[in-house]
Amino acid sequence: MTSVKSSTRLPCGNRVLDLARTHVMGILNVTPDSFSDGGRFSQLDEALRHAEGMVQAGATLIDVGGESTRPGARVVSPLEELERVAPIVERIHRELDVIISVDTSTPAVMRETARLGAGLINDVRSLQRDGALDAAAATGLPVCLMHMLGEPGDMQDNPHYANVTQEVQAFLVERMAECEAAGIPAQRIILDPGFGFAKTLEHNLSLFKHMEQLHGLGRPLLVGVSRKSMIGLTLGRPVGERLYGSLALAALAMTKGARILRVHDVAETVDIVRMIAAVEAAE
Repeated sequence: MTSVKSSTRLPCGNRVLDLARTHVMGILNVTPDSFSDGGRFSQLDEALRHAEGMVQAGATLIDVGGESTRPGARVVSPLEELERVAPIVERIHRELDVIISVDTSTPAVMRETARLGAGLINDVRSLQRDGALDAAAATGLPVCLMHMLGEPGDMQDNPHYANVTQEVQAFLVERMAECEAAGIPAQRIILDPGFGFAKTLEHNLSLFKHMEQLHGLGRPLLVGVSRKSMIGLTLGRPVGERLYGSLALAALAMTKGARILRVHDVAETVDIVRMIAAVEAAE
């Protein structure tokens, strides 16, 4: 597959994301069982306050998720997911100046949240659920395609790769082709290597080291490693003590060309992004 020339302007509903610089995407899990903050923001008012705080801290995108994708997470029904996600998308769209990303694999959720003001579809299953390609295409929104093998419930059951970076790249090439055939042009696609999804610690570290190879696909990269097990296993830290490891990987991802950093700790990550940008802009 040949490289696709990237525009720095990505239309996201009624807003535009300028990908000439790195952006921070704040995570808003409205689920009871997320690995890091499960249940904390499942009430509408608490979720809105948290989103507002992340915007004030410098997030330019808020990623709203109503289905946990941690290893072993249970599948939720489309109705249950929609009931969790739709009200907060509607409120954020009405009250905050931010691009809303919806972390979903469910066609009905894609269609309804697009109607309510979402600007980006972020799908860990890379639009492989029945009807997801058509639903995403119908919204006209950009999509983020992520690499994962299997489902969250079984993805960590002995994942194997001969060359993890090459195989992730081949998977993303295939999914981009499927999107193109469904009416989603490459210019509307963001790519996520899928750190922590169907990968061992060694896979994650190697993929991160060689991430630049994915730039050959010509699409902006989203990197989500905040508080993940690759940090815990490397540093011997529980979830609540992974801030510094998360920030180290955020800085490294930015220097490797990532354009969106999906994080829990927005203010701290924004400081890193601003500091690196200031150095890179100096004479």
